[in-house]
Amino acid sequence: MLKQQLQQKLQQKLSPQQIQVIKMLEIPTLELEERIRQELEENPALEEGHEVAEENVDDFQQEDVNDASETTEELDWENYIDDEDDIPNYKLYANNSSPDDKHEEIPFAAKDTFREHLLEQLNVQIFDNKIKSLAEYIIGNIDDEGYLRRPIESMIDDIAFQSGLLIDEKEMLSALKIVQSFDPAGVGALSLQECLLLQIKQREKNPQQQLAQTIIERFFDEFTKKQYNKIAKRLNLSNEELGKAIDEILKLNPKPGNVWNSGGECASQTIIPDFTVSSENGRLQIVLNNQNIPELRISTVYSNMIQDYAGNKKNQTSEMKEAVVFAKQKIDSARWFIDSIKQRNLTLIATMEAIVKYQQQFFLSGNESDLKPMILKDISDISGFDMSTISRVSNSKYVQTEFGVFPLKYFFSETMKTEDGTEISNKEIMHILQEIISEEDKQNPITDDKLKEELQERGYIIARRTIAKYREKLGIPVARLRKKF
Repeated sequence: MLKQQLQQKLQQKLSPQQIQVIKMLEIPTLELEERIRQELEENPALEEGHEVAEENVDDFQQEDVNDASETTEELDWENYIDDEDDIPNYKLYANNSSPDDKHEEIPFAAKDTFREHLLEQLNVQIFDNKIKSLAEYIIGNIDDEGYLRRPIESMIDDIAFQSGLLIDEKEMLSALKIVQSFDPAGVGALSLQECLLLQIKQREKNPQQQLAQTIIERFFDEFTKKQYNKIAKRLNLSNEELGKAIDEILKLNPKPGNVWNSGGECASQTIIPDFTVSSENGRLQIVLNNQNIPELRISTVYSNMIQDYAGNKKNQTSEMKEAVVFAKQKIDSARWFIDSIKQRNLTLIATMEAIVKYQQQFFLSGNESDLKPMILKDISDISGFDMSTISRVSNSKYVQTEFGVFPLKYFFSETMKTEDGTEISNKEIMHILQEIISEEDKQNPITDDKLKEELQERGYIIARRTIAKYREKLGIPVARLRKKF
């Protein structure tokens, strides 16, 4: 039976300006610099420099706008020139810091990206054009860890579909072999076993390394399961001989691409802290890092164009009227962009102030045990922003302290209780967990059940599954895989 029904729904739609502010909140400092450069290139009404005071044009009426926009869509021209905020200041400081205060520049990597590094090696050698193109295609499919996760057959099919070229497996493997000869050793591997073999084969051979290669080639499954007794028996090795070979394998990098992607010497992922927090006589100071962010203003050329039109409307041609409509659109866009940056900076500094206020003891001591359990709602209550805003601000942002550089997410943690009811951060639990495991007998590692008992003896009531979760967060394998021969 069909039934008609009227429903009334209340929906809130975000304006383009609100969407722009939200996007601005999410991006870190480095991306903001790039976003501003892009906007400066695309919008001629936006330029660098202090904004100068603009004269209001009182006789610029709405009917004049309608005349000017006969061939274009209708625009809201009210408040088209706003003389408020004549000189926008993008350098936001807190606790009496001033723009004259000097702060040391954070060293950061400025190397080529991982794939650019591989392409450079390809370009300095002479190859057949077809093989070179295949190698470029393979490099494009290598992931950030340095692995080629896609099967050879799938790539051959893709090339045939996209470009109509029929490539045989032998040609693709030849191109892959070229890529696998590049630095870092192990790049382009299809599996962990192949990755380790590529590395060990590029090293100078000594008896230990030759034995390590044999273990990877013939007993890789036993090696990953730490079945060392079985390997020793099959290869007729002493404990010392096997131990030296295993040490050679452990020196290899299972994720060669991470050298570029996790802050190593050749890191391509640039981390520039968005904030600096320093202590002076026990008083914490917060600075928003905007030293490479230019001050922006509305182009005087575009402002003058509208003012000229307002003062001489009778003698304007239709082309000139269309030009002034275009100018107004660009001015509006530039004004929204400037306001979005200002709103971003105000929100960021207010959020950081709330975090510092809540975690004051940590910022003074740098001691992880001084971190208080903190969730999004805690900072929302202090700052007055909703939790979604706090989440956006905290994502991908970093703060430089006197004790190192930390992601803002580092300061958020779950609450746990000890036997006496004291609330502690789960980070303190993880720190203790890491401490216990670092001191264990590596020939007889502590199981998760034993870790649970150890923590209970110290007054921390925690479930075994929670211990496993924290151990995995710390990147620590199970006891069986921590065992050393």
